[in-house]
Amino acid sequence: MKAQLLQNPAPVEDNPLELLDIPRPSLADRDLLVQVRVCGVCHTDLHVAEGDLPHPTLPIVPGHEVVGIVAEVGAAATRFRPGARVGIPWLHDACGACEYCQRGEENLCQKARFTGYTANGGYAEYLTVPEDFAVPLPDRFSDVEVAPLLCAGIVGYRSLRLADLRTGERLGLYGFGGSAHICIQVAHHWGCEVFVFTRSADHQQHARDLGAAWVGTAHDEPPRLLDRAIIFAPVGWLVPLALRHLRPAGTLCINAIHTSPIPEMPYHLLWHERTIRTVANATRRDAEEFLALAAEVPVVTETRRFGLADANQVLQMLKRSEIKGAAILDMSLP
Repeated sequence: MKAQLLQNPAPVEDNPLELLDIPRPSLADRDLLVQVRVCGVCHTDLHVAEGDLPHPTLPIVPGHEVVGIVAEVGAAATRFRPGARVGIPWLHDACGACEYCQRGEENLCQKARFTGYTANGGYAEYLTVPEDFAVPLPDRFSDVEVAPLLCAGIVGYRSLRLADLRTGERLGLYGFGGSAHICIQVAHHWGCEVFVFTRSADHQQHARDLGAAWVGTAHDEPPRLLDRAIIFAPVGWLVPLALRHLRPAGTLCINAIHTSPIPEMPYHLLWHERTIRTVANATRRDAEEFLALAAEVPVVTETRRFGLADANQVLQMLKRSEIKGAAILDMSLP
């Protein structure tokens, strides 16, 4: 099968992914063999390709916003039948026995594996996944529409929850890529006002088009304080700026698997019961809740399709903030 393989992380400008023919993966008893239709491209893929994340499994096939069709099921797999459409998100599997898994916090399991990072992902024609970690997909979304929901959407939804966002509150979004353009739609569905902080003129206009009440850069002063805020950009210097815009007892949530160092800052920015929280992966419950909510809203994803052979180019564009909405690798394109 054809796959984009990362053997040695490097700057994406050096084209670290290699389009190769590799063996189709073998099937364990509780696994599904999934024929990939599309795979979304995420900032985490960029971090994997460039070696920003520790201890990847190498060589690795990236990609964790996977939509495909079950081609074959393992001998003991009963949850899906061949022909079913499934999604495969970031959380590939977990041990099921540790204290975190027992509490429904399998996102924190120390033995968890992650699609496209420590288990082969969707930049390929086929992959396998344990049946309990595949996700049924709402019929109302096409393959291309639903792919970004499997990470940008699910993890964005977890960020909204961990930010403690309540109906009618004011939310600030720092960075406006694939996840933020989904979060703003959910926040509006909950009756919230949204301020967007981004330096890209295209992303600023995209935010206005999606109903942002105010748009500026992180260095601009918003007209009112925020109740909650989420940082999507992986830059630590945004933290003190965001805290400066946050009301007392407000919550700042950092949605980043990797970020640059957070600078030293005066205590008064955090004082008055402000809270900082980080997002670490997502649970299966997050996936189920969000996909049902996305169909209810309904969430509209702006996407741009590319062929599998274009993966290096897409990561380069993502790094330069040249993708509006979400990029999708479509296996039907050359």
